[in-house]
Amino acid sequence: MIWNNIIQRIIFFLPNVPGIVGNAFLFVRHVHVFVAGPHKKPIDLILIHLTFSNAIIICSSGLRDIATIFDFRNFVDNIGCKLLIYLGRVARGLSICTTCLLSMVQAITVSPRTAHWRKLKPQTAWQVLPYLLLFWVLNSLISSNLLHYITAVNSMNGSGHVMYIDYCYMLPSMQIVRWLFLSLMALRDVIFQSLMGWSSGYMAFYLYKHHKRVLYLHSSKYVNNSSPEIRATLSTLILMACFLVFYWADFMFSFYMGSTLRNDLIILNIKTFLGLGYAVLSPLVLINRDVHIAKSWGAH
Repeated sequence: MIWNNIIQRIIFFLPNVPGIVGNAFLFVRHVHVFVAGPHKKPIDLILIHLTFSNAIIICSSGLRDIATIFDFRNFVDNIGCKLLIYLGRVARGLSICTTCLLSMVQAITVSPRTAHWRKLKPQTAWQVLPYLLLFWVLNSLISSNLLHYITAVNSMNGSGHVMYIDYCYMLPSMQIVRWLFLSLMALRDVIFQSLMGWSSGYMAFYLYKHHKRVLYLHSSKYVNNSSPEIRATLSTLILMACFLVFYWADFMFSFYMGSTLRNDLIILNIKTFLGLGYAVLSPLVLINRDVHIAKSWGAH
């Protein structure tokens, strides 16, 4: 039974490897472009922050899996439990907020020059920095309860406490505290996903109009269906779709586990995979985006 659990952990852990490599590659690439390039583009800073957040999500989960597979009880001590779960929760919130910001910036970019919200487009990377700092403050505060209520299993008797991950327990809290932080998380997700929905709908409408224009002017040699702007918009829409699919699938599995109170390892591993799905797949979408955009610019 123990070996069966370890094999399941390894199978669900392996897809994280390309996610770590992909996010690291994109992080280094965009840092190089941002530092060495003549212009500090806002989109580069946003992608640096997104890949960094996704890497933290994968690493925090991966370290917990490694500690479980190889039985590193001393590695996941009281401080280790707090840091791994807290950083994973904060990074998850940062990923939601940064993805929303990326979607909003791209929607504003493709909007007509006469649109009122066109004035909101950041002209420099430094105009994006305050939003990223705000995301850190917001998500650090929303997840701050974990620093108090998460503890290692070897530091106390687990009876009467709720298991959070292997070797870590979540201490019971007052109902008002629990509902306060849950409400703050729900409010954050509703606000940012609503903004994502609006921007994604606007970009889909823009692509639809572009497609109609291409069909109408199909014979014109000046029509380019693979312009950098179109490629960037399409890849952003794919990112939004990936995020929403994995977010709501993870939510449904979490609701199922919470309502049935079952500790099924397979269900738990599937939920963990869904929680990491966006962080693993998003760099592949972004790498494909960069390749096609580079080809489009070369064709011009």
